[in-house]
Amino acid sequence: MKIRNIDLGERPVLLGPMEDVTDPSFRLMCHEQGAALVYTEFVSAEALIRNINSTTRKLHTDSRERPVAIQIYGRDPEAMVESAKIVEEAEPDILDINFGCPVKKVAAKGAGAGMLRDIPKMLDITRRVVQAVSLPVTVKTRLGWDCENKIITDLGPRLQDCGIAALTVHGRTRSQMYTGQADWTLIGELKADPRMEIPIIGNGDITTPQMAANAFADYGVDAVMIARGAIGAPWIFHDVTQFLASGSFTPLPDAEKFSLLRRQIAESIDRIDEYRGILHIRRHLAATPLFKGIPNFRETRIRLLRAETADELELILQEIERNFFPSL
Repeated sequence: MKIRNIDLGERPVLLGPMEDVTDPSFRLMCHEQGAALVYTEFVSAEALIRNINSTTRKLHTDSRERPVAIQIYGRDPEAMVESAKIVEEAEPDILDINFGCPVKKVAAKGAGAGMLRDIPKMLDITRRVVQAVSLPVTVKTRLGWDCENKIITDLGPRLQDCGIAALTVHGRTRSQMYTGQADWTLIGELKADPRMEIPIIGNGDITTPQMAANAFADYGVDAVMIARGAIGAPWIFHDVTQFLASGSFTPLPDAEKFSLLRRQIAESIDRIDEYRGILHIRRHLAATPLFKGIPNFRETRIRLLRAETADELELILQEIERNFFPSL
């Protein structure tokens, strides 16, 4: 699959953009494990043109993680155009526009998935951003605002006409947020539409290699994007890409999974500081499938998520290895 001249290979698996998750360290790990394209946390257009430090830092990428996409969101066309030009100076491989974020503080203000209630403005922003930069511009959105307004099969060709190079569709409406099960039916219909010439990337509920393979087989998408399924589990890309290539996979050894979690902790602390770095990494520790299904783990999990120093975290990890992973 190609996004303009960027060749991502056959049946590529992508790391989706997630706020407070897809930082540079995590993106690089996922790339090393097999992610064909990684996305930054989403970047506020308004904050970017105001040169807010916490936002401009999100533009930093590492050459080792390429290809990488920087994602922007906003509701004002002028701000989106100006921010796109700033992003271009950071030299990512792709510029992605977020028309899918469902959280209230974004969508209720008309940005992210809020744009699904103002299609003319969505198309205007898309067209103007495409014209403003030389980068390949892509879009990520949802099926529609709610179950009565699933408009993606009509919207897809209109976005393509604006000049985008690829379209990612999350198989939920904005009103669903992240609840219920992702519906890939309309994603498949959009991909099968003879008007569509750009790559269609499917997103939603991919948490196993088999689910990724089924998405390609059943819906014909050009690529699969994994987001929440990668939190605390960068090794999912190892498993999925191996399965897609051979029809089977050998799970990464538990010792290597522990090593990746330790690396995330260390690099998060190095990037920020000890206290805030540990706060940042707690989401990965809480979500990691490495600890799921362990009996009588609740008390240990609480201690793990309350730890405030690297030394305290390390002692708890050693205890987990000793008590629940005796073969390590």
